[in-house]
Amino acid sequence: MIGTAKQAPWQAKWIWGGEEESPRNEWRWFRHSFECPGDLPTDAEATLWITADSRYEVYVNGERLGRGPVRYYPTDIFYDGYSVGHLLRRGVKNTIAVMANHFGVTNFYYLRGRGGLLAELGVTTGDGKALTLAATGSNWLTTVNEGHHRGISRMSCQQGFAERIDAAVYDDNWKDAAYDDGDWAKSTVLGEVGMEPWIRLQPRDIPYLTEDPVSPLSVLSLNRVKPYKLTAFIDNYAWMKPKGEENADQLCYAGAFATKLTLREEAEVRIALDASGFGIGDDVSGMIRVGDRVLTEAWHEAPVTYYETTLPAGEHLLLYTAYGPDHGRMNRIGVDCDKEISWSQPLEIGAPNRSGEPLSPFAAIGPHYAFTIVDFEDQTAQFEEWKAQSAIFAKAIAEHISLEELGANGFPAEPIPHLYANDEDAFMPQYAKSLSEPWVVPSSLQQVVLTSADVGSVPICENGDTEFTLDFGKEWSGYLQFELDAEPGVTIDWYGVEYIKGDYVQHTYGLDNTLRYITREGYQRYTSPVRRGFRYLIVTVRGAAKPVRIHGVRVLQSNYPTPEIGSFKSSDAKLDAIWEMAKHTTRLCMEDTFVDCPAYEQTFWVGDARNEALVHYYLFGGTDIVKRCLRLVPGSAFQTPLYVDQVPSGWKSVIPNWTFFWAAACAEYAEHAGDREFAAEMLPKILFTLRHYAEKLNADGVLEIKGWNLLDWAPIDQPGDGVVTHQNMVFAQVLRRTAALAAYAGVDAEADIRWCEETAAKLAEGINRHLWSEERGAYLDCIHKDGRRSDIFSMQTQVMAVLSGVAEGERKDRLIGYLSEAPEGFVPIGSPFMSFFYYEALMGAGGDVTSMLNDIRHNYGFMIDNGATTCWEMYGHTTMNRANVNDLTRSHCHAWSAAPGYFLGAFVLGVRSGAPGWSAIVIEPKAGDLTWARGAVPLPDGGKVEVSWTASAGAIATLEIVAPDGVELDIRVPEGCAVSTRRLKSFQ
Repeated sequence: MIGTAKQAPWQAKWIWGGEEESPRNEWRWFRHSFECPGDLPTDAEATLWITADSRYEVYVNGERLGRGPVRYYPTDIFYDGYSVGHLLRRGVKNTIAVMANHFGVTNFYYLRGRGGLLAELGVTTGDGKALTLAATGSNWLTTVNEGHHRGISRMSCQQGFAERIDAAVYDDNWKDAAYDDGDWAKSTVLGEVGMEPWIRLQPRDIPYLTEDPVSPLSVLSLNRVKPYKLTAFIDNYAWMKPKGEENADQLCYAGAFATKLTLREEAEVRIALDASGFGIGDDVSGMIRVGDRVLTEAWHEAPVTYYETTLPAGEHLLLYTAYGPDHGRMNRIGVDCDKEISWSQPLEIGAPNRSGEPLSPFAAIGPHYAFTIVDFEDQTAQFEEWKAQSAIFAKAIAEHISLEELGANGFPAEPIPHLYANDEDAFMPQYAKSLSEPWVVPSSLQQVVLTSADVGSVPICENGDTEFTLDFGKEWSGYLQFELDAEPGVTIDWYGVEYIKGDYVQHTYGLDNTLRYITREGYQRYTSPVRRGFRYLIVTVRGAAKPVRIHGVRVLQSNYPTPEIGSFKSSDAKLDAIWEMAKHTTRLCMEDTFVDCPAYEQTFWVGDARNEALVHYYLFGGTDIVKRCLRLVPGSAFQTPLYVDQVPSGWKSVIPNWTFFWAAACAEYAEHAGDREFAAEMLPKILFTLRHYAEKLNADGVLEIKGWNLLDWAPIDQPGDGVVTHQNMVFAQVLRRTAALAAYAGVDAEADIRWCEETAAKLAEGINRHLWSEERGAYLDCIHKDGRRSDIFSMQTQVMAVLSGVAEGERKDRLIGYLSEAPEGFVPIGSPFMSFFYYEALMGAGGDVTSMLNDIRHNYGFMIDNGATTCWEMYGHTTMNRANVNDLTRSHCHAWSAAPGYFLGAFVLGVRSGAPGWSAIVIEPKAGDLTWARGAVPLPDGGKVEVSWTASAGAIATLEIVAPDGVELDIRVPEGCAVSTRRLKSFQ
């Protein structure tokens, strides 16, 4: 039913349940039973149309159909259509069951709407008669899924929530037709189709994603562990956010959090604190105190800070400050000692409670001063006021040792509800441990990974919990599923990580990649509806009196469905492994859009997607996912005409280069697919944003802009305000590409073409006049807002000068020389994303394939040598954007890094498009130091081009080509090369 629009008018109405319009992390069940006519013709087409805010899973008569919807803007929500005729039972009762999850918070892939479900089951008979069998309305029943606890931490600032499942109250039979729903409530009708916020309904525009079971390969390790006695999370971002604001922007604030510790006898107490923005500089710094004692002695294992102090018996107020900037990362705190210890709410019962819900052991002070950060606005005054107010706040916290004193002096505390903070957190116990003791893995536990009738058994560790690690062999992305036998009330924590080497575990700081499951008696099976990415699964069994028996663990690997058409093999086995790594990475980062990574963010970053699209063309073919991604971007115009760098998102962030890369990707897609209609559709949207950028050209004719002026994770000079050279170059390049797109679109666009060309020329002139250094023979990185010329020179800027065409003549020749041997002191490339542009520059400047292959072998080979099965977000030689300096990268699976998947096909195999829609194909292989290579490149309308060649002394000696008939082949090989060509007939 992909892309099939519902033809008949909607009979269904939007429904929800409960009293809250937009409840936080609510999991709600819906059911409706109806009788299917006994005389319904066998040739009748039955379709269930469905969508929900935020997500759904749907069943008919207990059979699961699927999940959705694809990501959307609230004003233009997508709906799905499932063919269900084979599931209907004629003449008897049938049941539709839906589990809907409403996030209740805005994140990086969802803008908050309100809880809502819309579903309709329609039948069309062979003679064209239409019949509605079911439609959402007040006759649908609903209840809250009490087994899915709402009070759990956010997975990350980019995503929704982690999970805590109480199997004792989670009735897995809720979806079956025979289930007794007599005590469920009637649904509340919200309104008709077309109501706000869901003004327009759009049919699903891509295929349904895969769900393929993948089992682990081995049990890697076994440990007896003890977590800190007390651990908790606090959603400090939600609590400190000004009331009424709804976005996912960064937040500046000054605040503090408190709890009451109680000891029955004196003890040495250890405290672990992972708090966002614990200090903001020399003038104001974070502080933690217990009672009247300020703790100053600490040690750091970034991002966690550890303290030790001796406390007498009795009650002690533990209080710590927190300051922004903060993007929504949970605060986490752990307390441990060898004696009995507890924490509790530090305020008297009856203290103000804004939610009316059960309370956590924590109270909050503040925010004393808070404002939302918008990176493309001048907020100097707000930052200065924030620093001043933070100093006042810090002084008050330092001078008053009780919450009562603070309240009396204008800094009142408020209890935090259990929904926003609690000690049921499964993440911090993974790294806040007082003991981790390795044991030999018994064969009975290894049975967990085998798909046989024998059941794995988890041994009991006396005086501790049992922790074991499953290795899935490579990273996967999807939905965790397990089956087990257990006694009731056992806690099983499931924690996914990407990287383990020896005893070193790279914890996913900033990502709560956990699921806490509380068992019921006997056999039970659970499939998580929350997507996760990981290679290793750390499983901890807590509080078991007898062994837990595990029947199976698997990941339902879920990604955009696409065949593996592209291939690559060569005389270099390491290059082959790198190509396979790029392919697996790209597959894992294709969901309902391209995403940056399957673990930390699962976010569609529009700049990343330009490179991901090119890789996708060469690995898998197909165009639907690319077209969908590109069409989503202009939807952010309501946030800024500059377009947001990740969509659809509540973070109003602008990376100018990302908008420019998106515009370039639109032109590349139109040419790749031969799609003039798409070119005409996107042209006005591209011109709209480019004209707004052009308004920011300064008197020197260059782009001077405040924003996140990013290109690479490296110490290049790319300030948040001023003239940044590389993005001026990219702007000039994309203006020229837009002129070419306008010409290709076949519309009346002469004035637009002229404007693009003139603006590009003006930019290039300004760049060459004001941003070139004769002394260094290179382009400087930037001119700061205060007029200071940067003294930093980077390879990134020189690469973009070559690639954009801004550098000409002698300057271009000099910079091309730098591509093979960088001048001393120039900042090196820091991420594989930037390497994509470096390789483009290399191959466009004479085709130096040897330098490209050597760079791939060196940088990607380092990943392979360190156990990588997917491409890392950044290279190991830089320490930017990672929680701990010991980490080789942050994300271990990042599709912006999959460049070899494109370049080995386009230049080593040498297969490239020679005309729009690949109606002509260039075959120009380059050997470098390889002696042979073979592979295939998909074509956009189906089919592929296969190439096999051998080389002697670096020159192509033999070439075999298999290609569809009807396409022109432009074969470019040395004289004397033996060429054979075979053509395949086509159905077109």
